[in-house]
Amino acid sequence: MNTERNWSGYWINSGRCMGTPTTATPAAPYLRTTFECKSIPGKATVFLCGLGWHELYVNGRKADDRVLAPVVTQFTQRASWIEYDITSLVRPGKNALAVLLGNGWYNCQTAEVWSFDKAPWRDLPKLLCDIEIDGVTIAKSDITWKTHDSPVTFDALRNGEFYDARLEIPGFADPDLDDSSWKNAAQCNPPGGWLIKEELEPCKVMKHYPAIAAKCLDSNATIYDFGTNLTGWCRIKVKGPAGTRIKIVYSEHVRPVSGDIDREYIDMFVKSGEFQTDEYILKGSEEPEIYEPRFTYHGFRYAKVYQWDGRAKLLDIQACFVHNSFRQAGEFESSDRILNALQRNTVQSYLSNFTGIPTDCPHREKNGWTGDAQLAMETGLWNFDCEKACTHFLQIVADTQRPNGQLPGIAPSGGWGYNWGSGPAWDSILFEYPWRMYLFRGNTENIRRHYRAMGLYLDYCAGMAENHLVRFGLGDWCHHDRRRIAPVELTSSAYYYYDVTRMVEFARILGNENDAKRYAELAGQIRENFNRKFNNGDGTYADGSWTALAAAVYFHLAEETDRARIAEKLVGMVRTNDHKTDFGILGAKYVPRVLADCGYAEDAFLLITQTQFPGWGFWIENGATSLWEQWNGTSSQNHIMFGDISAWMFEYLGGAVPLKETPGFKHFLLKPAFISSLSHVRMRHETPFGTLRSEWKRENGKIQCEFEIPQGTSADILLPGSTVENAEGIQKFLL
Repeated sequence: MNTERNWSGYWINSGRCMGTPTTATPAAPYLRTTFECKSIPGKATVFLCGLGWHELYVNGRKADDRVLAPVVTQFTQRASWIEYDITSLVRPGKNALAVLLGNGWYNCQTAEVWSFDKAPWRDLPKLLCDIEIDGVTIAKSDITWKTHDSPVTFDALRNGEFYDARLEIPGFADPDLDDSSWKNAAQCNPPGGWLIKEELEPCKVMKHYPAIAAKCLDSNATIYDFGTNLTGWCRIKVKGPAGTRIKIVYSEHVRPVSGDIDREYIDMFVKSGEFQTDEYILKGSEEPEIYEPRFTYHGFRYAKVYQWDGRAKLLDIQACFVHNSFRQAGEFESSDRILNALQRNTVQSYLSNFTGIPTDCPHREKNGWTGDAQLAMETGLWNFDCEKACTHFLQIVADTQRPNGQLPGIAPSGGWGYNWGSGPAWDSILFEYPWRMYLFRGNTENIRRHYRAMGLYLDYCAGMAENHLVRFGLGDWCHHDRRRIAPVELTSSAYYYYDVTRMVEFARILGNENDAKRYAELAGQIRENFNRKFNNGDGTYADGSWTALAAAVYFHLAEETDRARIAEKLVGMVRTNDHKTDFGILGAKYVPRVLADCGYAEDAFLLITQTQFPGWGFWIENGATSLWEQWNGTSSQNHIMFGDISAWMFEYLGGAVPLKETPGFKHFLLKPAFISSLSHVRMRHETPFGTLRSEWKRENGKIQCEFEIPQGTSADILLPGSTVENAEGIQKFLL
């Protein structure tokens, strides 16, 4: 990872000191400077680390369209700087540069249960900046910069933003502004970590949603429905007298009778300040005023907009969908309505929970829960070019690791999550992310970079193990019946085994044969003890739960000769239960895959699409526009942890399977499952070599297949009754 840059400037802030009661929650500050440019520049560049979040302006214009920049890091270990190309904004003569600084993750000053207000890195916003013209530093951050409060009077990650337009400073980023009344900036301490260049796709406003319905609660309050659950904020256009307050309160629920917003399930963890609330005070302009927040984001479908005196008129309101600006890498579509809705909802939840880093939900927590992220890794890679962002998050995870190898359940962490919320099923992100990036993209850099951290974690697990089995962790989280959760010792030990087997592969990739041998021996011991303790000898494991059976097969812990019998037991239970789910987030990944792998793809399809409770289809029939946290719809309604079903569609209905022997789809399998109730399937994925496409449809009693294999690659095509090895180009079949 690039950490090399020799800075000319030093760290500065607005001059306030952390901990002073009168400045505990100050307004977001402007910091500005001016510089001379003798001629039209060939290239003008700003190198800026502005924490927690910043906006950069040059000569009155915002430098680019990114938002919520930079992406969070574990600030005690690393902080990200951004390289801005400002060539088109610089002109000969005097120029001005201004930075607006928000708190972001760096200064979580309001209280919540994860104690980010006590994070060891916490401090007031600050910046480090160099300005270069044609490779020569012509300005830098120092105490000659000027600072002034901005109209952003309050901003907090989990609370919202308050903006008083009466406090606006016209021309705050113009060269000719008279800033003689502004204070000088002050030198301050750096954040503490390595400074690294941010190299992932920035967050942007990627889509605007108009309101599809509005319900007036009274003369001063209206509920707007944007038709889908999303992450971001509202953009309003309003006109009215100066001093009029407009408040926007965000939610994903409304009460069935009154129609008012309902935040019972999402506001319980934020302990101070207003939750998911933005406020705008009008300046009383003759022209309509436009506002959208800068330094917060929310998870919502509904927005309650109200004012106290009714003097302002809301002319327009839109929901802004904010997430990492990923390039789309895949598409899936079929003839089944439920399947298509689940694909759409999975994509919506994946993007809603990738606002800088992968999170559990965009409202209640906004935390980087590692279990959610690792379970959704394949879905992310099939649908989006998210490798850089995943690499960034993986580094955050590694930066949270304690010297003894222990990991927290959330990343970043200010100290919370080490002794509750982690465990092998969550911690496996340290192995799963590098493994999937290797399979999909041929990337070995993350394996090399984090090899030592992985070994340290396995040492930690060994110290927690008894007879090579481990029992710490959350287990099959969010089962609809907590009494039926598979034993935590089984699922945690299965992930411990998985991590060790991944380490065998990593050691071989890196040529560390002694390590590979040692970890292979450890894997054998875990497998032997796993079967000794949990194998009931009748085709079931442990408590006989679906997750227990599927885990034994999915992780290749069961003997190969027993796989068919275990799968037969599993499918029997699935059918007896009318294909309604009987698992939590871990089983949600294993069970459909094991069924399809063992010849029961039809049952896996029915499991995914049936519409009774509990199940994915039940969500669709009850109006879900994203994936829910609980099978019954309580708690969050925008979670990604049940989202492996999208990857299942690509891999089993589209049939594409990357191979570890030829990573990056250099050579791969095509083995689609021709589900009897589907009349067509279309799948596309952008590999490092080009477009991979799989399409099939039923017509006149036949199945027509067409596969596109990227140039320079090959595939083995496995179809009923025939196999074509090393196929290339466009391949067509009639079955």
